[in-house]
Amino acid sequence: MPRGRGGTGRRTRTGEAAPGRVPVADARPPLGGRGALPADGRPRTVAPSPPRCQEHRMSELNYPEQGGTRRTPLPPGYRHLHEELPIGRGRAALAAAGEAITTFRMHRAAGTGVRADAPRAAPGVRVEVAPGIGPLRLRAPCTVVWTADEEDRVGFGYGTREGHPVCGEEAFLAELRADGSVWFTVTAFSRPAGTLTRLAGPLLPVFQRRYVRHLGRTLRRLTPPR
Repeated sequence: MPRGRGGTGRRTRTGEAAPGRVPVADARPPLGGRGALPADGRPRTVAPSPPRCQEHRMSELNYPEQGGTRRTPLPPGYRHLHEELPIGRGRAALAAAGEAITTFRMHRAAGTGVRADAPRAAPGVRVEVAPGIGPLRLRAPCTVVWTADEEDRVGFGYGTREGHPVCGEEAFLAELRADGSVWFTVTAFSRPAGTLTRLAGPLLPVFQRRYVRHLGRTLRRLTPPR
């Protein structure tokens, strides 16, 4: 458990708990000596724990440029993809599209199998998507790397883990523009990581673009008209 500047359980001279610490009652009776409650009867304090497993889950990603879809230019050495599709107008459309994206409803409505260990995208959440049909479905394990919940932009980016047919990162965003239109944008960088995707060669980016456009049409159906 990480220690703050004052160390776990230390107190200020006034007897107040050190800033930023959570009181925890000591179950032992105040018999004096080491570990006993202080004379004022107030409980000891411990530092709060960091987010569980998040750092470990980020270490499972199989590429080094984590968060690269948030920046420009995209990392070199990968195929780059950027698609923009109009899906509606106004803040109601932005809210509906953002909800569909961040709860994985868009992917499921598009026929993609989705297994996630949380109902909403958040950094560290593991997601396994399975695009395709029947025996042609591809198992694609990912971890959410970043999220956006801003006034005019909502979405997330996830990165690939071992077992994914490619390595890289992909971001899905709903964006409200100055003219009131709402756009679905997908940004990705990737390269083959398995035999099947290496053999696919130039067909892989064609499939990726067709899939992204299918997601965009699906999201448009999930977004209420103005």
